[in-house]
Amino acid sequence: MKAQELQDLIDFIAKSGLNKVNIETEEFKISVQRDPSTKTVTMAAPAAAHAPAPAPAAAVQAAPAAAPAPVAAEAPAPAASSATPLKSPMIGTFYRSSTPETPAFVQVGDMVEKGQVICIIEAMKLFNEIEAEQSGRIVKALVENASPVEYDQPLFLIEAV
Repeated sequence: MKAQELQDLIDFIAKSGLNKVNIETEEFKISVQRDPSTKTVTMAAPAAAHAPAPAPAAAVQAAPAAAPAPVAAEAPAPAASSATPLKSPMIGTFYRSSTPETPAFVQVGDMVEKGQVICIIEAMKLFNEIEAEQSGRIVKALVENASPVEYDQPLFLIEAV
């Protein structure tokens, strides 16, 4: 199963409102269970002798951080049409800095260049650097640090200058 197909499947399950889903095929096994306080997604490959390489088993748990960093004070928002949202390319946990001790990659009001790293999304224990898709000014941060994010969820508003 390709990453995009898996993402579409997870999005479909999330939108369905179901609290528990189990899917098992020859290629993989997925079990998704939700409750109000935690989200758990597990994947495992069946023990098959004909498989060239076993699929990785992984578990992702998203829980609120003990003390998430507050979102910086926001500058006055311009007209909605002039600011472009930077959207999450994947599901995972959003981080504004590489470690809790380091400052955020960007703050509201900062100028960014196309290709500049502005945040990190952790997905399945991998930290993915998210880059600005355009040059401009950060108008608004739309997600709290250490919060779970969905595919295509707006993270920042960037105003082209």
